[in-house]
Amino acid sequence: MSEAGALLGIHHAALICSDYARSKEFYVRVLGLRVMAENHRPARDSWKLDLALPDGGQLELFSFPAPPPRPSRPEAQGLRHLAFRVAALDPFIQRLADHGVPCEPIRVDEYTGARFTFFADPDGLPLELYEVV
Repeated sequence: MSEAGALLGIHHAALICSDYARSKEFYVRVLGLRVMAENHRPARDSWKLDLALPDGGQLELFSFPAPPPRPSRPEAQGLRHLAFRVAALDPFIQRLADHGVPCEPIRVDEYTGARFTFFADPDGLPLELYEVV
């Protein structure tokens, strides 16, 4: 397939939060993502925050009045979690701990041998750290 007719990668993932200020603080200060743009959308009573990942990927953080909670347990159909690549798992786990964000015990991917862990954002969205060496 030619590049013109092929997917090139993931451009962004979009997240809806219940408390915009709290989630902005988490994704910018705790996770260290860079703010690319922040726009208030008065017609929707909504904020849209564009965040940059170091590899060129992006997260879009949205606020809406009274969004329903995301079903997580039991796991629902659809997007299961968002995984971030890290070069070293332990320092990032410590960074999260320093901000009061607990992580699950480290596991090892049975197929790749890579180490990974899960944690949650302020709304309980499951996030993964996946160590690439």
